[in-house]
Amino acid sequence: MLDQTNELTAYDRDHFMHPSTHAGTHARGESPVRVIAGGKGCTIVDRDGRESLDAFAGLYCVNVGYGRTEIADAIAAQAHKLAYYHSYAGHGSEPSIRLAKMIIDRAPANMSRVYFGLSGSDANETNIKLIWYYNNVVGRPEKKKIISRWRGYHGSGVMTGSLTGLKLFHNAFDLPRAPVLHTEAPCFYRRADRSQTEEQFSTFCAEKLEAMILAEGPETVAAFIGEPILGTGGIVPPPAGYWEKIQAVLTKYDVMLVADEVVTGFGRLGTMFGSDHYGMQPDLITIAKGLTSAYLPLSGTIVSNKVWDVIVQGADEMGAMGHGWTYSAHPLCAAAGVANLELIDSLGLVENAGTVGAHFRAGLADAMAGLKHVGEVRGDGLIAAVEFVADRDDRVFFDPAQKVGPQIAAALLERGVIARAMPEGDILGFAPPLCLTREEADTIVAKTRDAVVAVSKTLAG
Repeated sequence: MLDQTNELTAYDRDHFMHPSTHAGTHARGESPVRVIAGGKGCTIVDRDGRESLDAFAGLYCVNVGYGRTEIADAIAAQAHKLAYYHSYAGHGSEPSIRLAKMIIDRAPANMSRVYFGLSGSDANETNIKLIWYYNNVVGRPEKKKIISRWRGYHGSGVMTGSLTGLKLFHNAFDLPRAPVLHTEAPCFYRRADRSQTEEQFSTFCAEKLEAMILAEGPETVAAFIGEPILGTGGIVPPPAGYWEKIQAVLTKYDVMLVADEVVTGFGRLGTMFGSDHYGMQPDLITIAKGLTSAYLPLSGTIVSNKVWDVIVQGADEMGAMGHGWTYSAHPLCAAAGVANLELIDSLGLVENAGTVGAHFRAGLADAMAGLKHVGEVRGDGLIAAVEFVADRDDRVFFDPAQKVGPQIAAALLERGVIARAMPEGDILGFAPPLCLTREEADTIVAKTRDAVVAVSKTLAG
């Protein structure tokens, strides 16, 4: 039996390589080890009995909340019947087939089929290959470039890390790789021309996109990928008119649209999908996190009717597509997905995300009003962010070396609430489980104000 306070910590530091963790400080014992032991609803508890209200749902993913026995029971029941079989050559399992039907029933009207993977990263790898495959089948082998956006997040692989527009995911990895390009981030608060309205800034973004397509040659540009609302890049809702203007450019030059709904899919914005929320009409949709609420890893690419028709054409001409993962449509993961979507429906979590989300964002805005280092409070549905600045009136940002965002996140954790310090800015992000109550929302708001006030007192200016 491990000593929970000493031996397990030593094993962690000596053998466990953590993602997004400073390797040196962690291995040397200069940063804490926190072992999470359990959770219920919106709260987690660590091995020392310390409880935290999780205002980030793990990594935007535990949408139905912790401790849902319905999902655990569904996984166990499926494991007793059939723990695994592959989905190659027309094979399936009952949960994978039922889940595909459930997803299409909930997806935007023009969608046709679901291809399953395990993570949002591998789903976007699938999207890249489908985009290239599509253009090869229709006789446009030169139309292969994919435009993403700075500050977008689309994964951590070689190609998906290239799609990602965050320096943290490029540094020392020789990324991004061709044929990926990046255009303007739709960050209205950080616009260079502060005289622009939201509509004018959206027009500016669309014009920048069109200029890039024309410079590259429309015959070479295959697709544009974007999150309905920027997630890891700062939790930034699109400015007014943005998706309408962007889609007009894409239509003009026959460029496919990929909606990365890993964060927004299955209720986060108070609608089942962010594409419907913002009037997007994608050719491909990326799903993951909310599909199983992270009870088991599962992702998917939802394919439109237009793309599916070309996939069928390609199979008739060339045979079966040479793309697959060993664990595609894994029966246990699919069983978790079925139980998760049933819970989202039965508990009314999409509606709850809309109503409690509005309450939470209004409370957060009120609590931050007048605080000298708060530049902007923003969000939509049950996702929000607070961006901190050195000077609010002149929009002067802090020196990144001060780590103001991480300081505030740490102060908030000391008060029993988990939020996330976002990269490329002093930004505190919130994306609680969709089962959040108004009372829990009020607790997050109050403790966030306390943390911001406490850290602000230590800052110069």
